[in-house]
Amino acid sequence: MNRLVIIGNGFDLAHGLPTSYKDFIDDYWEMVCYTKGTKIIKYNDDLVSLNCEFGGSYKIVEYDLIDNIKEYVVLKGFINRNTTYGHGKFVIEFKNSFFKIICDNSIENWVDIENEYYQKLKIIVKLASLSNKEKKTQAIILNKEFEDVKNLLEKYLKEKIEKQYDFNLYRDNPINDILLPELNFLFDKKEYLKEFQYVDQFYVKEFLQKSKENYNLITHFLSFNYTKVVEQYFIGFAYQKQINYIHGKLNDSINTVNFGFGDEMDDDYKMIENIDDNEYLRNFKSFQYLQNPNYKSLLDFVESDRKFQVYIMGHSCGLSDRTMLNTIFEHPNCISIKVFYHQREDGTDNYTEVIQNISRHFNKKKLMREKIINKTLCQPLPQIQLPLK
Repeated sequence: MNRLVIIGNGFDLAHGLPTSYKDFIDDYWEMVCYTKGTKIIKYNDDLVSLNCEFGGSYKIVEYDLIDNIKEYVVLKGFINRNTTYGHGKFVIEFKNSFFKIICDNSIENWVDIENEYYQKLKIIVKLASLSNKEKKTQAIILNKEFEDVKNLLEKYLKEKIEKQYDFNLYRDNPINDILLPELNFLFDKKEYLKEFQYVDQFYVKEFLQKSKENYNLITHFLSFNYTKVVEQYFIGFAYQKQINYIHGKLNDSINTVNFGFGDEMDDDYKMIENIDDNEYLRNFKSFQYLQNPNYKSLLDFVESDRKFQVYIMGHSCGLSDRTMLNTIFEHPNCISIKVFYHQREDGTDNYTEVIQNISRHFNKKKLMREKIINKTLCQPLPQIQLPLK
Protein backbone atom coordinates (compact mmCIF):
# COMPACT_ATOMS: atom_id res chain seq x y z
CA MET A 1 0.00 0.00 0.00
CA ASN A 2 1.46 3.37 -0.94
CA ARG A 3 1.87 5.71 2.00
CA LEU A 4 1.89 9.45 2.58
CA VAL A 5 3.73 10.09 5.86
CA ILE A 6 2.90 13.52 7.30
CA ILE A 7 5.71 14.57 9.62
CA GLY A 8 5.40 17.42 12.11
CA ASN A 9 7.38 18.85 14.99
CA GLY A 10 6.43 15.92 17.22
CA PHE A 11 8.65 13.76 15.01
CA ASP A 12 11.72 15.83 15.90
CA LEU A 13 10.64 15.81 19.55
CA ALA A 14 10.38 12.00 19.38
CA HIS A 15 14.09 12.02 18.54
CA GLY A 16 14.88 14.06 21.65
CA LEU A 17 15.48 17.33 19.79
CA PRO A 18 14.47 20.52 21.66
CA THR A 19 12.41 21.94 18.77
CA SER A 20 9.16 22.79 20.55
CA TYR A 21 7.96 26.37 20.87
CA LYS A 22 8.73 26.18 24.61
CA ASP A 23 12.31 25.09 23.88
CA PHE A 24 12.72 27.97 21.47
CA ILE A 25 11.27 30.71 23.67
CA ASP A 26 13.01 29.46 26.82
CA ASP A 27 16.34 29.50 25.02
CA TYR A 28 15.76 33.09 23.95
CA TRP A 29 14.95 34.32 27.46
CA GLU A 30 17.89 32.42 28.93
CA MET A 31 20.13 34.35 26.53
CA VAL A 32 18.46 37.67 27.37
CA CYS A 33 18.58 37.10 31.12
CA TYR A 34 22.07 35.63 31.36
CA THR A 35 23.60 37.24 34.46
CA LYS A 36 27.30 36.60 33.72
CA GLY A 37 27.88 36.39 37.47
CA THR A 38 26.77 39.95 38.20
CA LYS A 39 23.71 41.64 39.65
CA ILE A 40 23.17 43.72 36.51
CA ILE A 41 21.62 42.59 33.23
CA LYS A 42 21.64 44.85 30.20
CA TYR A 43 20.40 43.38 26.93
CA ASN A 44 19.25 44.91 23.67
CA ASP A 45 18.19 43.54 20.26
CA ASP A 46 15.43 44.15 17.68
CA LEU A 47 12.85 42.38 19.85
CA VAL A 48 13.41 43.56 23.43
CA SER A 49 15.62 45.65 25.65
CA LEU A 50 16.19 44.70 29.27
CA ASN A 51 17.73 46.59 32.16
CA CYS A 52 17.74 44.70 35.43
CA GLU A 53 19.60 45.56 38.64
CA PHE A 54 19.18 43.27 41.62
CA GLY A 55 18.94 44.70 45.11
CA GLY A 56 21.63 44.26 47.72
CA SER A 57 19.51 41.80 49.72
CA TYR A 58 19.81 39.22 46.94
CA LYS A 59 22.80 37.03 46.28
CA ILE A 60 24.21 36.69 42.78
CA VAL A 61 23.85 32.92 42.83
CA GLU A 62 20.07 33.27 43.09
CA TYR A 63 19.99 35.04 39.74
CA ASP A 64 22.07 32.45 38.01
CA LEU A 65 18.87 30.39 38.15
CA ILE A 66 17.52 31.79 34.91
CA ASP A 67 14.11 30.19 35.28
CA ASN A 68 13.29 32.59 38.11
CA ILE A 69 13.93 35.68 35.98
CA LYS A 70 12.26 34.11 32.98
CA GLU A 71 9.17 33.53 35.10
CA TYR A 72 9.06 37.24 35.94
CA VAL A 73 9.44 38.18 32.28
CA VAL A 74 6.99 35.76 30.71
CA LEU A 75 4.49 34.88 33.41
CA LYS A 76 4.29 37.81 35.80
CA GLY A 77 3.66 40.44 33.17
CA PHE A 78 6.53 42.87 33.79
CA ILE A 79 5.85 44.40 30.41
CA ASN A 80 6.72 47.98 29.37
CA ARG A 81 6.88 49.36 32.87
CA ASN A 82 9.38 49.83 35.67
CA THR A 83 9.06 47.40 38.52
CA THR A 84 11.01 47.55 41.76
CA TYR A 85 11.50 44.68 44.13
CA GLY A 86 14.03 44.06 46.86
CA HIS A 87 15.60 47.51 46.35
CA GLY A 88 16.34 46.62 42.74
CA LYS A 89 14.68 47.42 39.41
CA PHE A 90 13.39 45.55 36.41
CA VAL A 91 12.77 47.42 33.14
CA ILE A 92 11.80 45.64 29.94
CA GLU A 93 10.62 47.08 26.66
CA PHE A 94 9.19 45.04 23.80
CA LYS A 95 10.15 46.55 20.47
CA ASN A 96 8.25 43.91 18.53
CA SER A 97 4.56 43.92 19.47
CA PHE A 98 3.89 40.56 17.77
CA PHE A 99 6.68 38.97 19.80
CA LYS A 100 5.09 40.45 22.91
CA ILE A 101 1.77 38.79 21.98
CA ILE A 102 3.29 35.32 21.70
CA CYS A 103 5.21 35.83 24.97
CA ASP A 104 2.10 37.04 26.82
CA ASN A 105 -0.30 34.40 25.53
CA SER A 106 -0.33 30.71 26.38
CA ILE A 107 1.39 29.59 23.20
CA GLU A 108 2.14 25.85 23.13
CA ASN A 109 2.67 24.89 19.49
CA TRP A 110 4.19 26.46 16.40
CA VAL A 111 0.79 26.40 14.73
CA ASP A 112 -0.46 28.72 17.48
CA ILE A 113 2.02 31.40 16.38
CA GLU A 114 0.75 31.17 12.81
CA ASN A 115 -2.81 31.41 14.09
CA GLU A 116 -1.93 34.46 16.20
CA TYR A 117 -0.51 36.14 13.12
CA TYR A 118 -3.70 35.49 11.14
CA GLN A 119 -5.96 36.72 13.96
CA LYS A 120 -3.91 39.92 14.27
CA LEU A 121 -4.09 40.45 10.50
CA LYS A 122 -7.87 40.04 10.55
CA ILE A 123 -8.20 42.57 13.38
CA ILE A 124 -6.26 45.12 11.33
CA VAL A 125 -8.41 44.55 8.26
CA LYS A 126 -11.68 44.81 10.20
CA LEU A 127 -10.88 47.95 12.22
CA ALA A 128 -13.43 50.50 11.00
CA SER A 129 -11.65 53.30 12.85
CA LEU A 130 -8.58 53.01 10.61
CA SER A 131 -8.21 54.45 7.14
CA ASN A 132 -6.97 52.20 4.35
CA LYS A 133 -3.57 53.87 4.57
CA GLU A 134 -3.37 53.25 8.33
CA LYS A 135 -4.41 49.62 7.87
CA LYS A 136 -1.68 49.02 5.32
CA THR A 137 0.89 50.67 7.59
CA GLN A 138 -0.08 48.32 10.41
CA ALA A 139 -0.02 45.31 8.05
CA ILE A 140 3.51 46.23 6.96
CA ILE A 141 4.63 46.48 10.60
CA LEU A 142 2.98 43.14 11.45
CA ASN A 143 4.67 41.42 8.51
CA LYS A 144 8.05 42.84 9.49
CA GLU A 145 7.60 41.73 13.11
CA PHE A 146 6.48 38.27 11.98
CA GLU A 147 9.56 38.04 9.74
CA ASP A 148 11.80 38.90 12.71
CA VAL A 149 10.29 36.03 14.73
CA LYS A 150 10.75 33.66 11.78
CA ASN A 151 14.41 34.67 11.47
CA LEU A 152 14.91 34.12 15.20
CA LEU A 153 13.44 30.63 14.86
CA GLU A 154 15.66 29.81 11.90
CA LYS A 155 18.73 31.01 13.79
CA TYR A 156 17.78 28.86 16.79
CA LEU A 157 17.37 25.72 14.69
CA LYS A 158 20.70 26.24 12.95
CA GLU A 159 22.74 27.03 16.05
CA LYS A 160 21.07 24.92 18.74
CA ILE A 161 19.86 21.90 16.76
CA GLU A 162 21.81 21.28 13.54
CA LYS A 163 25.19 22.31 14.94
CA GLN A 164 24.85 20.58 18.29
CA TYR A 165 23.17 17.21 17.60
CA ASP A 166 24.46 14.08 15.90
CA PHE A 167 21.92 13.04 13.26
CA ASN A 168 23.51 9.68 12.49
CA LEU A 169 20.76 7.16 13.24
CA TYR A 170 21.28 3.57 14.28
CA ARG A 171 19.23 1.07 12.31
CA ASP A 172 17.62 -0.94 15.10
CA ASN A 173 15.31 1.71 16.51
CA PRO A 174 11.50 1.45 16.75
CA ILE A 175 10.82 4.46 14.50
CA ASN A 176 12.87 2.78 11.79
CA ASP A 177 10.53 -0.22 11.98
CA ILE A 178 7.56 2.04 11.21
CA LEU A 179 9.17 4.03 8.40
CA LEU A 180 10.81 1.03 6.69
CA PRO A 181 8.58 -1.99 7.34
CA GLU A 182 9.49 -5.28 5.70
CA LEU A 183 6.89 -5.74 2.98
CA ASN A 184 6.49 -9.46 3.58
CA PHE A 185 5.60 -8.64 7.15
CA LEU A 186 2.67 -6.62 5.88
CA PHE A 187 1.54 -9.39 3.55
CA ASP A 188 1.27 -11.86 6.40
CA LYS A 189 -0.33 -9.53 8.89
CA LYS A 190 -4.12 -9.95 8.83
CA GLU A 191 -4.55 -7.03 11.21
CA TYR A 192 -3.28 -4.74 8.48
CA LEU A 193 -6.46 -5.09 6.43
CA LYS A 194 -8.51 -3.85 9.38
CA GLU A 195 -7.02 -0.42 8.78
CA PHE A 196 -9.16 -0.09 5.64
CA GLN A 197 -12.85 -0.03 4.87
CA TYR A 198 -14.32 -3.28 3.57
CA VAL A 199 -14.76 -1.86 0.05
CA ASP A 200 -11.06 -0.96 -0.06
CA GLN A 201 -9.72 -4.22 1.32
CA PHE A 202 -9.98 -5.91 -2.07
CA TYR A 203 -7.78 -3.20 -3.61
CA VAL A 204 -5.26 -3.51 -0.76
CA LYS A 205 -5.07 -7.31 -1.11
CA GLU A 206 -4.54 -7.03 -4.86
CA PHE A 207 -1.91 -4.33 -4.48
CA LEU A 208 0.01 -6.28 -1.89
CA GLN A 209 -0.08 -9.41 -3.99
CA LYS A 210 1.30 -7.59 -7.03
CA SER A 211 3.91 -5.86 -4.88
CA LYS A 212 5.10 -9.10 -3.36
CA GLU A 213 7.52 -9.81 -6.16
CA ASN A 214 8.73 -6.38 -7.23
CA TYR A 215 8.43 -4.36 -4.00
CA ASN A 216 6.91 -1.34 -5.72
CA LEU A 217 5.47 0.33 -2.64
CA ILE A 218 6.18 4.07 -2.74
CA THR A 219 6.25 6.31 0.33
CA HIS A 220 5.97 10.10 0.10
CA PHE A 221 7.33 11.80 3.20
CA LEU A 222 5.66 15.18 3.60
CA SER A 223 7.82 16.90 6.21
CA PHE A 224 6.62 20.13 7.78
CA ASN A 225 9.90 20.31 9.72
CA TYR A 226 12.98 22.28 8.73
CA THR A 227 15.51 19.77 10.08
CA LYS A 228 16.99 16.82 8.17
CA VAL A 229 16.03 14.03 10.58
CA VAL A 230 13.77 12.00 8.27
CA GLU A 231 16.26 11.76 5.40
CA GLN A 232 18.80 10.10 7.69
CA TYR A 233 16.66 6.95 7.72
CA PHE A 234 17.31 6.30 4.04
CA ILE A 235 21.06 6.68 3.70
CA GLY A 236 22.29 3.55 1.96
CA PHE A 237 18.81 2.17 1.26
CA ALA A 238 17.54 1.32 -2.23
CA TYR A 239 14.04 2.34 -1.25
CA GLN A 240 11.29 3.99 -3.30
CA LYS A 241 10.72 7.14 -1.33
CA GLN A 242 10.02 10.79 -1.96
CA ILE A 243 11.12 13.24 0.75
CA ASN A 244 9.27 16.52 0.45
CA TYR A 245 10.28 19.40 2.74
CA ILE A 246 7.05 21.23 2.02
CA HIS A 247 7.80 24.10 4.45
CA GLY A 248 11.40 24.46 3.41
CA LYS A 249 14.72 23.31 4.80
CA LEU A 250 17.52 24.92 6.73
CA ASN A 251 20.48 26.15 4.68
CA ASP A 252 18.66 25.69 1.37
CA SER A 253 18.66 28.76 -0.89
CA ILE A 254 15.93 27.36 -3.16
CA ASN A 255 13.68 25.63 -0.65
CA THR A 256 13.72 28.39 1.98
CA VAL A 257 11.85 28.32 5.30
CA ASN A 258 8.09 28.77 4.77
CA PHE A 259 6.42 30.00 7.95
CA GLY A 260 2.97 31.56 7.68
CA PHE A 261 -0.73 30.77 7.40
CA GLY A 262 -2.50 28.41 5.01
CA ASP A 263 -6.24 28.29 5.73
CA GLU A 264 -7.79 29.72 2.59
CA MET A 265 -11.02 27.94 3.52
CA ASP A 266 -11.54 30.38 6.39
CA ASP A 267 -14.56 32.65 5.97
CA ASP A 268 -12.47 35.82 6.32
CA TYR A 269 -9.82 34.89 3.76
CA LYS A 270 -11.91 36.12 0.83
CA MET A 271 -12.33 39.45 2.60
CA ILE A 272 -8.55 39.81 2.87
CA GLU A 273 -7.99 38.74 -0.72
CA ASN A 274 -10.55 41.27 -1.97
CA ILE A 275 -8.56 44.17 -0.52
CA ASP A 276 -6.51 43.98 -3.71
CA ASP A 277 -3.24 44.74 -1.96
CA ASN A 278 -0.56 42.07 -1.92
CA GLU A 279 0.87 43.23 1.40
CA TYR A 280 -2.01 41.46 3.16
CA LEU A 281 -1.16 38.17 1.43
CA ARG A 282 2.57 38.27 2.09
CA ASN A 283 2.64 35.45 4.65
CA PHE A 284 0.08 33.10 3.15
CA LYS A 285 1.72 29.77 2.43
CA SER A 286 0.09 29.13 -0.94
CA PHE A 287 2.14 31.84 -2.61
CA GLN A 288 5.33 30.58 -1.02
CA TYR A 289 4.57 27.03 -2.21
CA LEU A 290 4.76 28.26 -5.79
CA GLN A 291 8.40 29.30 -5.37
CA ASN A 292 9.55 25.68 -5.85
CA PRO A 293 8.20 22.31 -7.11
CA ASN A 294 7.37 20.83 -3.68
CA TYR A 295 3.61 21.34 -3.79
CA LYS A 296 3.37 19.96 -7.32
CA SER A 297 5.36 16.92 -6.18
CA LEU A 298 2.77 16.35 -3.47
CA LEU A 299 -0.12 16.68 -5.92
CA ASP A 300 1.57 14.33 -8.38
CA PHE A 301 1.70 11.67 -5.66
CA VAL A 302 -1.85 12.27 -4.43
CA GLU A 303 -3.38 12.30 -7.90
CA SER A 304 -1.50 9.32 -9.31
CA ASP A 305 -3.34 6.14 -10.30
CA ARG A 306 -2.64 4.53 -6.91
CA LYS A 307 -4.52 4.75 -3.65
CA PHE A 308 -2.58 5.51 -0.49
CA GLN A 309 -2.71 5.40 3.29
CA VAL A 310 -1.78 8.45 5.39
CA TYR A 311 0.44 8.18 8.46
CA ILE A 312 0.35 11.11 10.90
CA MET A 313 3.65 11.28 12.79
CA GLY A 314 4.08 14.22 15.14
CA HIS A 315 1.82 16.65 13.26
CA SER A 316 -1.00 18.39 15.16
CA CYS A 317 -3.04 18.87 11.95
CA GLY A 318 -3.89 22.42 13.01
CA LEU A 319 -5.76 24.95 10.90
CA SER A 320 -2.71 26.80 9.63
CA ASP A 321 -2.28 24.05 7.00
CA ARG A 322 -5.97 23.48 6.36
CA THR A 323 -6.07 23.93 2.58
CA MET A 324 -3.29 21.42 1.97
CA LEU A 325 -4.57 18.84 4.46
CA ASN A 326 -8.09 19.08 3.06
CA THR A 327 -6.66 18.35 -0.41
CA ILE A 328 -5.00 15.21 0.95
CA PHE A 329 -7.65 13.86 3.31
CA GLU A 330 -10.70 14.26 1.09
CA HIS A 331 -8.99 13.00 -2.05
CA PRO A 332 -10.55 9.72 -3.29
CA ASN A 333 -7.10 8.10 -3.44
CA CYS A 334 -6.73 8.58 0.33
CA ILE A 335 -8.43 5.53 1.82
CA SER A 336 -7.07 5.44 5.37
CA ILE A 337 -5.57 7.81 7.98
CA LYS A 338 -3.49 6.32 10.79
CA VAL A 339 -2.37 8.42 13.76
CA PHE A 340 0.85 7.68 15.62
CA TYR A 341 -0.08 9.62 18.73
CA HIS A 342 2.05 11.05 21.53
CA GLN A 343 1.99 9.06 24.78
CA ARG A 344 2.60 11.43 27.70
CA GLU A 345 4.51 10.51 30.83
CA ASP A 346 1.33 10.60 32.95
CA GLY A 347 -0.26 7.91 30.77
CA THR A 348 -2.53 10.23 28.77
CA ASP A 349 -2.14 10.78 25.04
CA ASN A 350 -3.17 13.20 22.29
CA TYR A 351 -4.96 10.77 19.94
CA THR A 352 -8.36 12.41 20.45
CA GLU A 353 -6.92 15.91 20.03
CA VAL A 354 -5.29 14.98 16.72
CA ILE A 355 -8.39 13.35 15.22
CA GLN A 356 -10.48 16.32 16.35
CA ASN A 357 -8.07 18.55 14.45
CA ILE A 358 -8.20 16.23 11.45
CA SER A 359 -12.00 16.47 11.42
CA ARG A 360 -11.79 20.23 10.82
CA HIS A 361 -10.14 19.55 7.47
CA PHE A 362 -13.11 17.53 6.24
CA ASN A 363 -16.16 19.10 4.64
CA LYS A 364 -17.73 15.63 4.43
CA LYS A 365 -17.87 14.25 7.97
CA LYS A 366 -19.07 10.80 6.88
CA LEU A 367 -15.90 10.52 4.83
CA MET A 368 -13.85 11.54 7.86
CA ARG A 369 -15.36 8.76 10.01
CA GLU A 370 -14.68 6.20 7.30
CA LYS A 371 -11.03 7.12 6.80
CA ILE A 372 -9.66 7.68 10.33
CA ILE A 373 -8.42 4.46 11.91
CA ASN A 374 -9.74 3.80 15.40
CA LYS A 375 -7.34 4.02 18.32
CA THR A 376 -7.13 0.26 18.95
CA LEU A 377 -5.35 -0.12 15.62
CA CYS A 378 -3.03 2.84 16.18
CA GLN A 379 0.06 3.12 18.37
CA PRO A 380 2.20 5.72 20.12
CA LEU A 381 5.07 7.27 18.21
CA PRO A 382 8.22 5.72 19.74
CA GLN A 383 10.66 8.00 21.54
CA ILE A 384 14.42 7.89 21.08
CA GLN A 385 17.27 10.29 21.88
CA LEU A 386 19.75 11.64 19.35
CA PRO A 387 23.08 12.37 21.09
CA LEU A 388 24.90 15.67 21.22
CA LYS A 389 28.02 15.96 19.08
